[in-house]
Amino acid sequence: MLPKNPIFSGDRMALTATIFKASLEIADIDRNYYASHQLTVARHPSETDQRMMVRLLAFALHAGNDLAFTRGLCVDDEPELWQKNLSGEVALWIDIGLPDERRIRKACQRAENVILYLYGGRAAGLWWQRHAEALQRFANLRVFELSEEHTTALADFVRRGMTLQCTIQDGQAWLSDECHNLGITPVVRKPGRNTAR
Repeated sequence: MLPKNPIFSGDRMALTATIFKASLEIADIDRNYYASHQLTVARHPSETDQRMMVRLLAFALHAGNDLAFTRGLCVDDEPELWQKNLSGEVALWIDIGLPDERRIRKACQRAENVILYLYGGRAAGLWWQRHAEALQRFANLRVFELSEEHTTALADFVRRGMTLQCTIQDGQAWLSDECHNLGITPVVRKPGRNTAR
């Protein structure tokens, strides 16, 4: 049985969200993880195609049967993705974009491991320069930056029904569909204590 990871849990999905379906085949050689995921992704009215695809990429990079999308932009105290342990505690918290520093501090206190994917071109670099020193003390935080070139190209993959393949090796991800092939290497800004995904 294929794992299912709806973007929202419960019945609080916004009626105006646009629904996308993604069949995602993952071959993560670095983690020895090979699986197929059937995903339902709801794009919030204020969300761009680029942001939605960064969420999908983050899922692919850290996929597991227990990793799930959350209600995202609809809820302030949830990340984009998370993985909970059997006792309901957050084992992995994944955020994207340029969040408020206080949000990241709270996440580091709440979750065992926190991962942040920065993107936004020059703004991402400036965000990191401004907050790098304050965030160094969080050993459970890892920060990566995605180039503007790569995140812009990710938007080209968007279809209402997507069939995607993602191969990951040596920290690089290759995402492809029937028309596109994109190599992405997230830049490590802060490695954290745990280098395993």
